[in-house]
Amino acid sequence: MKGIKVEPEIDLQIDLNVTSYIPDEYIQDANQKIEIYQNIALCKNEQDIQNIIDEIIDRFGNMPKELENLIAIARIKYLAKQLKLTKIASNKTAVVFTFEPNKFELDLNELVKKYGNKIKFSAGIKPMITLQIGSENERQILNDVTEFLTFLGLSGTGTE
Repeated sequence: MKGIKVEPEIDLQIDLNVTSYIPDEYIQDANQKIEIYQNIALCKNEQDIQNIIDEIIDRFGNMPKELENLIAIARIKYLAKQLKLTKIASNKTAVVFTFEPNKFELDLNELVKKYGNKIKFSAGIKPMITLQIGSENERQILNDVTEFLTFLGLSGTGTE
């Protein structure tokens, strides 16, 4: 196609200390399980996430915690890709967000206003922000990461 610049897909690695999978007791059929994993992996926005949640609950009933975590990670993935992140990794009580080189502007004032001493910024070839979560609770980690990425996206922080 002429005149349309296609951005290559960013290879994003997410390594959070949360349990995320579809338990065998919830979906026994391997083919159905694979289908659900594929559908979750294809989510590109919040509407896709809501559609898959509705489909899963309609077909299989209330979701177990592990599957809710998996869907939360799918949400984190699409938010992170919009912000040109290459890696999100947690260690004990902090999460490190690594950005693609030369692909972001940071409004440190906005970040510091909202997060204060809970964040640390590391400049370099691959800039990083470390967010102190202060908890090893899986739900808290996922909520804090999602809130942080949403804030970055809404404040215009993170992309050129």
